[in-house]
Amino acid sequence: MKNHFFDSSIDMLCIANYDGYFVEINPAFINLLGYTKEELMSRKINDFVFDHDKDSTQKIRAGIHENKKLMSFQNRYVSKTGDIVWLSWSAVPVDEQKLVYAIARDITDEMNHTNQRILEFEKLKNVNEDLVRLNYTTTHDLRAPVNNLISLFELLDYSVINDQDTVQILRYMEVSAKNVKESLENYLILMENASKGLNTLTEVYFDTILTKIKSTLSSIIKGSSTQINSDFTRCKSVFFDNAYMESIFLNLITNSIKYTLPDEPPRMEIRTYIENGKKVLVFKDYGLGFDMKKNGDKIFGLNQRFNDSKEGKGVGLYLIKNQINSLGSTISVESQPNKGAIFKITFST
Repeated sequence: MKNHFFDSSIDMLCIANYDGYFVEINPAFINLLGYTKEELMSRKINDFVFDHDKDSTQKIRAGIHENKKLMSFQNRYVSKTGDIVWLSWSAVPVDEQKLVYAIARDITDEMNHTNQRILEFEKLKNVNEDLVRLNYTTTHDLRAPVNNLISLFELLDYSVINDQDTVQILRYMEVSAKNVKESLENYLILMENASKGLNTLTEVYFDTILTKIKSTLSSIIKGSSTQINSDFTRCKSVFFDNAYMESIFLNLITNSIKYTLPDEPPRMEIRTYIENGKKVLVFKDYGLGFDMKKNGDKIFGLNQRFNDSKEGKGVGLYLIKNQINSLGSTISVESQPNKGAIFKITFST
């Protein structure tokens, strides 16, 4: 019965002596590494261990010989074909016999998946760092021309302009330039605080943010006859980052205007409510929408664009998702082609 259990186990079972040789190996071990039983037993165990793991394996083995049990030690072996095999070991020494009874589990797939996730995380981390640097540089460099533009407006004498439509347009431009300056200053403060690990969360009022963004986009909203209906009565504010919230409103509103249905004025509804004790912000539009089956997993990806007829870089949704996620909140989307989109933001606080 003992030999039957040893031989039929799907895990790698072995017995090794204190001299560092196998004295018994089950078929699962042989099948995994590809060596014959004789080959495995004729050479020291460390000969089969991956070079980078030899020293750590030898130290662990020395501890076992001091009558220390081993649990979940991981190292790599090299198969006869040259493949790297990850094993997770548990072992018990029997000092009177000078033997070690060990069981190993093949975790190669798990480790490969983990390493792949680490690589993907590193790539995403590098992309994010590049975006932060680009954001900081762009924001910093834009301040000078925006300040110059505001100075030009201050030099204007509106009293000598007889056409009231022109005066109104210039007023819109002046307000927009000042809002851009304020946003740039806020972003610089935000990025500097983030680099220092400082908390920039404050109580943000949705109506105040919407009013500012509508002012910033006033000429675009007026020119496109955009209709924005809002209802913040169920939830008027949230503890969030003010600059991030402005970015969320700005990107979602401009996207709704940009991707409206042909020959129809943009329409959107913005509202808040409480769901399962959490505050929720919803943006709903009636524009071109997305094909969720085809592009649902790409909507918040970097440089993802789904309509080549419209100008854009595919960065806006990626940025706001990262902004939202960085503060522990989430964003989701429901959509159908030509039936608009619903963006739902659930806040963590």
